[in-house]
Amino acid sequence: MDHQQDSRVIHVEIHGQRYPIRSALDTQYVAELAAFVDEKMRLAAKECPAGDTLKIAVLAALNVADEFFRACDADQDRQAGLQNRAIELERMVDLALGLADPHSGADRDPQTELEQRDLDARLRLK
Repeated sequence: MDHQQDSRVIHVEIHGQRYPIRSALDTQYVAELAAFVDEKMRLAAKECPAGDTLKIAVLAALNVADEFFRACDADQDRQAGLQNRAIELERMVDLALGLADPHSGADRDPQTELEQRDLDARLRLK
């Protein structure tokens, strides 16, 4: 499939400048992206009113990067929490079914348990 054949030019306005964007993405989605960038530029311009467009764009890009990194960190924290809960739930089910000793693992760290399971899974794959 030829990517060039599917792309089209979409005109957007960011920080008072009109830009032709060649993309195969949905027109509305590209417009939403442009509006997001325009808003970030507007906020950066408030923080640096004497800045030129390049400085404002760099400041806006840093703000977007910060938001992205924070979202990634929050996602990793959520994933770790879910994995720990899954391990604990599995232990509880094993206990309920009589498949585990009630005292084994009671004082084990869920993260250590997760790391051990990852290691066991990798060893089985080889």
